[in-house]
Amino acid sequence: MRNPLRSLVCATAVVTLTLTTGVTAQAATWSSSDKWATWSNGGYTVRNDVWGGGAGPQTIWANSYSNFGVWSDQPNTGGVKSYPHSARNVGRKLSALRSVSSNFNVSRPGSGAYETAYDIWANNNAYEVMLWMNKQGAVGPLGTKQTTASVGGHTWDVYKGSNGSNAVFSFVRTSNTNSGSVDVLAVLNWIRNRGWYGDVTLGEVQFGFEITSAAGGLNFTSNSYSVSFS
Repeated sequence: MRNPLRSLVCATAVVTLTLTTGVTAQAATWSSSDKWATWSNGGYTVRNDVWGGGAGPQTIWANSYSNFGVWSDQPNTGGVKSYPHSARNVGRKLSALRSVSSNFNVSRPGSGAYETAYDIWANNNAYEVMLWMNKQGAVGPLGTKQTTASVGGHTWDVYKGSNGSNAVFSFVRTSNTNSGSVDVLAVLNWIRNRGWYGDVTLGEVQFGFEITSAAGGLNFTSNSYSVSFS
């Protein structure tokens, strides 16, 4: 059943996005305020992905799989509310891959609580690998810290844990960055070499913003993002 109040909130979010992001919002190729909105472009899938309890309104827009963003108004309460992202599926075992790499460039707010992160899935989502490129506010990874490692072109604090459904390996960059490149395969093989999993099949490589709070409405933008593999 359609919720009239939710429709009004979403409509307000669209107006606010237009006012706050100006030309970008008005010129966007695609946009939606539906929490499960998806859009396919260039072999990637862009998702709004508002999934957390107590989540507020969020409007996603995209000009391409590479250039996308959201206006998000999430309350100052605990727990992740959303993960707007762009994803490319790989579908190969690690042993069958010679390279997996990615580039990114983002613009992000200086307030709120969130991280800009890759969310990488393997073996039908049995394993989740998160690469935190930057973080803001009171956010932290699941699990316990295992070590600090330099791999994939970055230095990370590495955490190992579980969310109850799958194993989670989180690589939290020791300093924030808004742009760069990542040798994804090197990170995945580092995990394999420690015996934390075997020759897994790499599924989706997702990139976006995991948002815990963005009270009053904040703008998050991926200026560019891509994944290549062979």
